[in-house]
Amino acid sequence: MSLQKFISEAISPWMKKDGADSDIVLSSRIRLARNLKEYKFPLLATMEESSAVVKQVKESLLTDDNQETGPLELVLMEDLKANEKRVLVEKHLISPNLAEQSKHGAVILSEDESVSIMINEEDHLRIQCLFPGFQLTKGLEAASRLDDWIEERVTYAFDEKRGYLTSCPTNVGTGLRASVMMHLPALAMTRQLNKILPAINQLGLVVRGIYGEGSEALGNLFQVSNQLTLGKSEQDIVEDLRDVVMQLIQQERAAREVLMQSSKLQLEDRVYRSYGILSYSRVIESKEATQRLSDVRLGIDVGLLENVSANILNELMILTQPGFLQQYAGEVLSPDLRDERRATLIRERLKLENDTNE
Repeated sequence: MSLQKFISEAISPWMKKDGADSDIVLSSRIRLARNLKEYKFPLLATMEESSAVVKQVKESLLTDDNQETGPLELVLMEDLKANEKRVLVEKHLISPNLAEQSKHGAVILSEDESVSIMINEEDHLRIQCLFPGFQLTKGLEAASRLDDWIEERVTYAFDEKRGYLTSCPTNVGTGLRASVMMHLPALAMTRQLNKILPAINQLGLVVRGIYGEGSEALGNLFQVSNQLTLGKSEQDIVEDLRDVVMQLIQQERAAREVLMQSSKLQLEDRVYRSYGILSYSRVIESKEATQRLSDVRLGIDVGLLENVSANILNELMILTQPGFLQQYAGEVLSPDLRDERRATLIRERLKLENDTNE
């Protein structure tokens, strides 16, 4: 498989589109938790009941075309190898939880991968819509239309007082999780994040790492999302998150200006050192690679690096993860071999970028 072909398959088509404030907000996600009325929730369901849920969802959703999402395809977890599941996690199309524990789980994907419907994760359905950049309102509108389309075909577990019923009490109500993936390197460099993040938590929001709950914030990438779903409308939840994200965008831009005005030489040195290391390293660990990629992306966004695509962070952050490295190699790799392959892949990708722009 050629590098170009691998890249085109590794990056979801929706990621290549433009979105507002994409220099800081990489993506916006709306996720709805739903359960089917006639079945036990996944945590208590038998294998037969879980299989019946998959069967009903398949028959209900895949027999009719959805004009908005386009063709939908069902992927069963039991048909995937461990590394194939890992790749889907790295692309944010399924959760680590679905990949690790659900034998009778599945996912329905749209052709451009902007829609992902997980089946038998913590809830019967986890409906996810993804958009590039800062597009929470557009994401909510798309998710609501998809939710209505699904509800015409299945019966949700719903209570007039409590709203949509879910396995976890924190999701009861709207069942909505709105989140944005943000690149905040300047706030990290100026040590402002330690003050900002606790304040965000006090507002009923939560800040997590790149793969959600329990994951590390690699490469200065942070996922900011709502924590409460009960007692607020979907619009209010999205608006509250939107207000906080707007403030974070303004603070990150202000921090970038400060760095450019007061420490431009040091910032330029850091950016070019990271670019050089990525361009010539023969071995590089995942954590260092993500940090160097963060530096390069910052250099691109503030104008220190030219003729390098801003999509480089999105692409290489995914391409250099363990699952994709092993998928590309076609075999299981030891940690040392992964570090070697990671360095090679980054070198080749940067060379391809340079050759394209010459």
